[in-house]
Amino acid sequence: MGPARMRLETEQKESGRDQTRVRQSRSSGSQSQRTMGAQRRLPCPGPAIPLLFLTLAVSFGGHLAAAEGGAGGADGMTELQKHAAFFDHDHDGIITFDETYQGLKDIGVESVQAKVSAALINAGLGPKTKPDNANSSSMDIYIVNIHKGIHGSDTGAYDAQGRFVPEKLDEMFTKHGKTVPDAMTKDEVDEMLKANRENMDFKGWLAASSEWNLLYKLAKDKDGYLRKDTARAVYDGSLFYQLAKQEKKG
Repeated sequence: MGPARMRLETEQKESGRDQTRVRQSRSSGSQSQRTMGAQRRLPCPGPAIPLLFLTLAVSFGGHLAAAEGGAGGADGMTELQKHAAFFDHDHDGIITFDETYQGLKDIGVESVQAKVSAALINAGLGPKTKPDNANSSSMDIYIVNIHKGIHGSDTGAYDAQGRFVPEKLDEMFTKHGKTVPDAMTKDEVDEMLKANRENMDFKGWLAASSEWNLLYKLAKDKDGYLRKDTARAVYDGSLFYQLAKQEKKG
């Protein structure tokens, strides 16, 4: 084989390798572009709000319509509004982060947990309850619109205006309070939560579980029972005042 032919074959091989590298580079670039495009199309996951964690503080009830709240008791407040009003320390109808934090501490939640919980609660409910013309912080919760901070998979013990429906509470304890009349054990609370779950309502499951587990932890009696009268006191917020009073006594 002559030198000229050897050079020709060498050049052909080099050319073939160059073309292979170009094809691989193009393929890699195309794959990279497809990957980047897919990443751009992926939705950014938002916080699993209501609420993940300790929403008992301001949205204990379930299944409320998103209509403007109607009249409730003699003072014009619904039970749901009274429930939230415990945290409104300066009585201006707005619950700030600091007020939620202090309210949680007042009922016995330890400081770090109260701070994290207050942040989640106000971040979740603030934008939902804030009037369109309000120029305050998006973290502020407006009591007049508290019925908008709703979640599913709960007891349905408020009506569309945020008024307490005692028949729902009676039904709940009659159905699930099997060990002792008008009371539930921890296992019975868990059974009730499972029975109330709506299909694929993961946020509602988490919110309801957080609320009722916190309620059981704070309000169970010495025998480990959550009494119906105690649960009833949650719906108008009067339990919060009882817990705060006990906490002050130490």
